[in-house]
Amino acid sequence: MLRFRKINLPLAILLLASLACSSTNLFVPDQNAVATSVAQTVAAMNPPTLPPSALPATLESTLTATSTFTFTPEPPTPTLTVTFTATPSLTPTSSVPLITVSVDTNCRSGPGKVYAMQGALRVGQVAQVYGRDPKNEYWYIRNPDGDPEFCWVWGKYATVTGSTMLLPVLTPPPTPTFTVTPPSKPAFLLEYAGLENCATNWWVELKLTNTGLAPLKSAEVIIKDKVTDMTRTSITDGFTNLDGCLNKTTKDTLGIGDVFVVSGPMIIYNPGGRKLTATVKLCTALGLQGVCVTNKIDFVP
Repeated sequence: MLRFRKINLPLAILLLASLACSSTNLFVPDQNAVATSVAQTVAAMNPPTLPPSALPATLESTLTATSTFTFTPEPPTPTLTVTFTATPSLTPTSSVPLITVSVDTNCRSGPGKVYAMQGALRVGQVAQVYGRDPKNEYWYIRNPDGDPEFCWVWGKYATVTGSTMLLPVLTPPPTPTFTVTPPSKPAFLLEYAGLENCATNWWVELKLTNTGLAPLKSAEVIIKDKVTDMTRTSITDGFTNLDGCLNKTTKDTLGIGDVFVVSGPMIIYNPGGRKLTATVKLCTALGLQGVCVTNKIDFVP
């Protein structure tokens, strides 16, 4: 560190004067030189304060080393903690329409009960949907039973998942035409039931029992006298029973399991005691149409 010593100004002036007096030669000092010396002395006693940049490098480093500085630490830079929230895993929804049912449902050749059954969609099964009917009541699906490949299932008990907006609206196939076939050939039981008359007209009573699986609506009754070969015939829609001259009972249809007594054609004499043959034909339609069946019996009134 650079140090400056203080010099006593009066002492310095006295010293200079004594020096002058002791000289063998009288010396008259130069006033300008004296003033200059005094000024330098004063400057030495009060050295100027220089900025650090004006000092030599060694001096600046010395001053810096001995200087006292107040250091204010900067606040720490906050550390940003980023918390990541896990993105939930989404289960993709299939865009392919699929169908299930809560009740076992028939799969048919067309959208309706008039179409034939071709399979079934059962509870627990899943099928792909390929179309719909114009009323959105039936779905066209791949047949779970495999043959044929596709069929129609009713939507009442169905649940369809996936997009159905782009499903085509399919035109239903033509409604099937059915030929009605009787469950079986009609059948009936024929029995002799008695002999009736009104004045001079006579007729036999025949008991009919429908033992088949189809209603009967028309009848033909033929009575033949085997002795005289006389034949009488009656054809009727429905069935009639005459009771004497005044009472009459009719029946339009002889239903399955029905029993009814019909009156045969009129005979102009009393056939009692003769060998007769009764031939009866009953049909499922009026006018002896439809399916007909014929029975014959021999009897003596």
